[in-house]
Amino acid sequence: MAEHRIHLERVYDEVRAEKHPGQGEDPPPGPRFLVDRLWPRGVSKSEVAGDEWVKDAAPSPQLRTWFGHDPDRFEEFANRYRTELEGRPQALEPLLDAARKGPITLLYAAKDTRHNHAIVLRDHLESLLDSSEGSGSN
Repeated sequence: MAEHRIHLERVYDEVRAEKHPGQGEDPPPGPRFLVDRLWPRGVSKSEVAGDEWVKDAAPSPQLRTWFGHDPDRFEEFANRYRTELEGRPQALEPLLDAARKGPITLLYAAKDTRHNHAIVLRDHLESLLDSSEGSGSN
């Protein structure tokens, strides 16, 4: 899939852009959802006011601790996280409902933009959306 309907953005980049508008970049589209289990350090709740916090869509504390943001563990982490997501579909409903209506943005705090749970979550959500569209259900 060349273009994602679910966009990813570091929450720190978002907060910085709001404090310093006019930097030349368009804001990410659609409603924004913070998808970390823990509130991001140094970010006040007012800085992401209006965004929904969907912490139950984040990896379990045990899985997050095991992963430790180690790129060498990312593939196994992704497999384990997808298994967790399959076991709690109700946690994904706010994200899926919004994505069915248009683009959304997932906010995450991880420094590594290539090895993080938001990537796995986005791909899992898009897979669910693709399969529901293919089956003709809404």
